[in-house]
Amino acid sequence: MPEAKVIRRPVGVPPKPVPQEEPSPRKRQVIAGPEAKPARRPRAKEKAPPDRLEQLVTAAQASLEDDKAEDILVLDVTDRASFTDRMIIATGLSERQIQAMANHLEDALEKVGLKLRRDAIQGSEDWVLIDCGDLVIHLFKPEARTTYALERMWGPDSPQPEDSTPPPEEPGEA
Repeated sequence: MPEAKVIRRPVGVPPKPVPQEEPSPRKRQVIAGPEAKPARRPRAKEKAPPDRLEQLVTAAQASLEDDKAEDILVLDVTDRASFTDRMIIATGLSERQIQAMANHLEDALEKVGLKLRRDAIQGSEDWVLIDCGDLVIHLFKPEARTTYALERMWGPDSPQPEDSTPPPEEPGEA
């Protein structure tokens, strides 16, 4: 068993202070206690202008067509989803084709000025999701596309979002 190392310092000499890192906003809030004002949250990301969004959609569609993607579908989900405005769904026949399509999409989007974050591309062997903010791209193998059926969930024939306010009553009804 290794011997313990003993550090000796002269009597009466205080220990050297340990350099402290700058606390995170959350740590500062905890240190301040429950009576302190909560830390301000960052503002929500601003929406891309419509012409910019169309530029991204066009670049993505062209890239997918060049890679021989099948059944490319662009959905406008502005009124249905709070996390994105457009959704592109496409099918690739193999895992290798889907991965190549994702890599080429990343390059095509970068050419029009959109640098994706490292965590913007999530993948499995039969589905790749690319989150571009106002544009979300799903690349599926045929079986997975049938299983998840995003067209039915987000397409024009999907159920409309429920309105939180009841419809006004007609005069004379009750």
